[in-house]
Amino acid sequence: MTGAEAVYRLESVEHRYGDRVVLQIDHLEVVRGETLCVVGPSGSGKSTLLRLLQFLERPTTGRVAFDSHEGGPDVSLEVRRQITTVFQRPIVLDRSVRANVGYGLRVRGIRDHATKVDELLTALGLSALASMPARTLSGGEVQRVAFGRALAFEPSVLLLDEPTANLDPRNARLVEDLIRERQRRGVTILLATHQTFQARRLGHRTAFLLDGRIVETGPTQEFFSAPRDPRTRAFLTGDMIY
Repeated sequence: MTGAEAVYRLESVEHRYGDRVVLQIDHLEVVRGETLCVVGPSGSGKSTLLRLLQFLERPTTGRVAFDSHEGGPDVSLEVRRQITTVFQRPIVLDRSVRANVGYGLRVRGIRDHATKVDELLTALGLSALASMPARTLSGGEVQRVAFGRALAFEPSVLLLDEPTANLDPRNARLVEDLIRERQRRGVTILLATHQTFQARRLGHRTAFLLDGRIVETGPTQEFFSAPRDPRTRAFLTGDMIY
């Protein structure tokens, strides 16, 4: 995607929790309309990266920019509404499944959204649960509800943290099909996953994050067929490198 427009630019980013450095990225760009998959073991910094990109936190040092906007918790509501995140352990409201999926649309004053909500419930295999209290659902069902709620916003950027970690193969495929549908619409997607096969299926580019650092980034086919860094090769073959 050479020459394409960067939506995100990270420069000299370091993020700490107390004395612990959890993220240290010299440079990273996310290109408009691409799916960038970030793979790495648990604790490598993937979720922290998403929090910075959602502007829930400001990096300890360095710069996170979205288009021409500087990142941080004080970023404008207009910018925030372009970006939606689904975290691995999402929170649902004490309401029905249907109300949870349509919540953001109601808050934004969008009327006549019942059709869109019904379409998402069907696509995610949740129609039969539409009237159920969301907090009584299983972990995998809650994950699908949160994903449907995120898609209802029609964001231009979608940040996904292990979106199918708690799902069986059938429901994981439903989620991946919706990700592909958003790809066709030109949505920019950053997907953090430890599942390398998922990155192969969905990523335009793939980055390997280890101990808070980007080890290697490249077009997905090249990343998996000819990794340049020995640490990347070790991770992809299942060797213990951490």
